[in-house]
Amino acid sequence: MDPAVSNLVDISATPAAMHAKADMVLERARWASQVFQRYDRDKTQSIARAVAEAAHAKAGEYAAWAVRETGFGVAEHKKLKNELSSLPLVDHYDNADFVNTRIDEATGIVEIPKPAGVVFALVPSTNPIATIYFKVLSALMTRNAIVISPHPAAREVSVDAVRMLAEAAENAGAPEATIQVIDEISLPLIDEFMKSPKTDVILATGGTPMVRAAYSSSNPAIGVGPGNAPVLVDETANLKAAAGHIVDSKSFDNSVLCTNESVLIALDKIADGLKRALASAGAHICTSDETGMLRNYLFHDRGFNVEALGRDATWIAEQAGFKVNKRTRILITPIDMIGVGEQLSREKLCPVLGFYSARSMDQALRQSRALLRFAGAGHSAAIHSNDDQAIMDFAAAVEVYRVVVNAPCSQGAAGFATRLAPTFTIGTGFFGRSSVGENIGPNHLVNWTRVAWHKDASRADISAAAMNLKHAGPLPRAPADGVPGQGRPASVAAPQGVSGEAGKDQLREQIRAIIAEELRTVLKGQRDG
Repeated sequence: MDPAVSNLVDISATPAAMHAKADMVLERARWASQVFQRYDRDKTQSIARAVAEAAHAKAGEYAAWAVRETGFGVAEHKKLKNELSSLPLVDHYDNADFVNTRIDEATGIVEIPKPAGVVFALVPSTNPIATIYFKVLSALMTRNAIVISPHPAAREVSVDAVRMLAEAAENAGAPEATIQVIDEISLPLIDEFMKSPKTDVILATGGTPMVRAAYSSSNPAIGVGPGNAPVLVDETANLKAAAGHIVDSKSFDNSVLCTNESVLIALDKIADGLKRALASAGAHICTSDETGMLRNYLFHDRGFNVEALGRDATWIAEQAGFKVNKRTRILITPIDMIGVGEQLSREKLCPVLGFYSARSMDQALRQSRALLRFAGAGHSAAIHSNDDQAIMDFAAAVEVYRVVVNAPCSQGAAGFATRLAPTFTIGTGFFGRSSVGENIGPNHLVNWTRVAWHKDASRADISAAAMNLKHAGPLPRAPADGVPGQGRPASVAAPQGVSGEAGKDQLREQIRAIIAEELRTVLKGQRDG
C-alpha cells in the first residue's frame, strides 16, 4: 500500500504537503468511522477486548522502552499503568452500552447513540503508552476512529505501540484506518490536524500551551490542565498509614502523574509525628540548606527544570548538591509560605514534596485553596482524616473536582485506588478552564439523540422499533471550498454487525477504493497547482 495511506503517517516539510497529507489521514479516518458506526455492540466489544489483550501483553516491553527513550520514570510502575489501562479498562466498561438505543422508562424518552467520528488525540511524554492505550480503547468502545499525535520525546515507542494496536484492531475486524499515528511531529502539522473541519473532537493531554491551542482550534476539544494537588493531614489521621500512602503516591513512577501530591499541609500538633512517619516510609526530610539547594536546582528563570522530570530522589538530591540514603524514595522540603513567593509550592513532576505546617484547620483550608489558586485549580486534592466533618469541609472548600480520602492521590484521583472512573485524562472543569470536570472516559466520545413525545400524549410501546434501528452512520460533509472529492455521499455499505473474513475483506476493498480516489484527487490538485 502507498506510504501515504499506511497507518504510519510520513509528513514532508512543506506547508502544502503537510496540509494535503493531514487532510488525507483525516479523510481515511472519516471513512473508517462511517463503516465502524454500523457495527453492533458484540462486534465492537470483541474488537476492543482483542486490542486490550494485545496491549496488556506488551505492557512491560513498552514500559521499559518508554523509560529508555524518555530517560525518566520507573519501568515497573509504567508497566502497571499500561496494564491498568488495557484489560481492566475494558472490564470496567463491560456493562456500559455505547452502541444500542436506550429508553428512559420514567420519561419515555428514546436515546440514540451518536459517536463523535474522528478523534485527534494528543499524548504526553510522561505517560505515553498508558495514555495511548486509554485513548485508543475509549475510541474503539464508542466506534470512533482515532489519530494519535505522540510527544516527540516518546515518539519511537508511541509509534510502535499505535501500529501494534492498529494491527490488532484490524485483525479483530475493525475497518482499516480506524487507528492511525503521526510519525514526524511538528507544531504546524499538529495545528493542521486540530483546525481541520474533518477533526470531530480533540482529546488533549499535555502541557497548558497545547491544551489552550486545542481549545482555540475552532473544533470541539476535551482538554486537561496541570495538577498541583494539596494533601491535608489532620490530628485524627492514622499517621503511619497516611505517610505510607503519601510516599507510595509521590514515588510512583517518580511522580510523573499530574495527580500526585504537590504540597503536604499538616496541622502543627501532628507535624513532627508525621515527619517521623514519613521518614520511616522512605522520605528524606530536608534541612533548610537542602531545601534551598533543591529550590535553586528545580526552578530557574524559564520555570521548572525539566532535567529533574521523573528522576529518582537520590539523583535529584545529588544534582542539587547533597547526598541522601540510597533507599530514599521522596524528598520532603519544609516551606513557610504558599504562593508566588515560594517556587516549591508549584507543580513538581518529580519526587519532591513541599511540607507546610498550619496552626489550625481554618488556616490549613485557606492554604489549600491558596495552593490551587497558584496552580492546579480544578484538578485534584487529598485528605487523610477520620473526621467526616473535616473531610466534607475540605471537599467543599477546595476548588477541585476530585478529593481522594485516605488513599494515595496519584492512583486515587486516576481511579485506580478508588472507585472513580479509571482514566489517564483528568478533566479540570470550570475551575481549570476545561470543558469537563469528570475523569474522561469513553462516555465523553459519544453523544445521544433524544426522541421526546408531547408530555400529554399517549403512545404505543416502541421498544422493538427503537432496538432495531438501521445505523446509517454520519451524513457526508458538504464540499469544502469547491474541492472535488470532499463530501461525496458515502459509497460504503456495511451491515450492522458486520463480521467474518469475507465481510472484513469487503470493507478493506471499499476503503482502499475510497482512498485511491482521494489520492488521485490530491495528486491531480498538486499537478494542476
